[in-house]
Amino acid sequence: MRLLISTGEVSGDLQGSLLVEALLKEAKARSFPLDIIALGGPRMKAAGAHLIADTAHIGAIGFWEALPLVLPTLKVQAKLNQLLKECSPNGVILIDYMGPNIRLGNKLKRLHPEIPITYYIAPQEWAWRLGDGGTTDLISFTDKILAIFQAEARFYSERGGNVTWVGHPMLDTLRKVPDRVEARRQLGLNPDQKVLLLLPASRTQELRYLMPTLAKAAYLLQKHDPSLYVIVPAGLPSFEDKLKHALDTYGLKGKVIPAHSIDELKPSIFSVAEIALGKSGTINMELAINKVPQIVGYRVSRITAFVARYILHFKVDHISPVNLLLNERLVPELVQEDFTPEAIADLAKNLLENNQARFKILDGYERLMKQLGTPGVTSRAAKEILDLLCK
Repeated sequence: MRLLISTGEVSGDLQGSLLVEALLKEAKARSFPLDIIALGGPRMKAAGAHLIADTAHIGAIGFWEALPLVLPTLKVQAKLNQLLKECSPNGVILIDYMGPNIRLGNKLKRLHPEIPITYYIAPQEWAWRLGDGGTTDLISFTDKILAIFQAEARFYSERGGNVTWVGHPMLDTLRKVPDRVEARRQLGLNPDQKVLLLLPASRTQELRYLMPTLAKAAYLLQKHDPSLYVIVPAGLPSFEDKLKHALDTYGLKGKVIPAHSIDELKPSIFSVAEIALGKSGTINMELAINKVPQIVGYRVSRITAFVARYILHFKVDHISPVNLLLNERLVPELVQEDFTPEAIADLAKNLLENNQARFKILDGYERLMKQLGTPGVTSRAAKEILDLLCK
């Protein structure tokens, strides 16, 4: 039996790798021969998937930002189309990666209606709307939706979807965090250094629109407190030199963690981080699960912002999954014009120096954990997928 998994970007590759491991383990337990082919990244390949194409670097938010990726995306689609002609899979799993996966799902349902399609980590339509409530056509082409949020499960169930809530997969990434002394040793830090964690980019566009602002905010914070040391994990190997250049440009004391070392060093990084400044996305949930106070921001091009606001009437109450789930502004958010170095630095100073502000966020994280389900998420997802495949 052959499964096709389609995802993109760094976060999709991470989620996909966890699912690949769970699928292969469950298939082995059932004595079920399984071959997994994928649009994904190096983590999925290491987990046991056969990559059709590497899509970890193909991802953008916004219309202007997506233009440079049109040609690479078309090449990937052409490669996939050829594969589907030669040998159709027995089942398809779509993970996040909204635009390409919605198009793929619709196409597959039209040309190969016999192939069961599972959507795992669906678009967060329960949280955002286009215009007066426009949504994707996801329910029409999916046979099963594996929801990671309870609100997501309710949203699609109420609209007629076949939905199972499995919980949030980041719960399966929890590892024992070393104490700060050991974590500092592993990271090569001095005992008195406090860590300011910068998490600017999982997409190329974010190096341009987010990193300079975050780097300047870090400069203002280091000027205020010279004991702060900046750590920047590189989402992709191609980001490393650009991130180092940003640190050098602003004269920051700190270092970039190479992409190949991130998975190994994550527990130590979370252990020593006093605070994290970063983009919105899956990383916000990882920080919350690992109890790191954070400030979230995002910026897109002016063209994209104009189209979203005044033409598509895009509406969202919060940009961070943490705030969306709690339906409150627990972690500070700064978007577009409000995303400035000075504003970020002011908020960060408060979190670094005001214990009450820190405790409020950490208390909110505890409430959040109660909504995420229990560990074993990817195992439950794998069972659902193979049950559907064996019908």
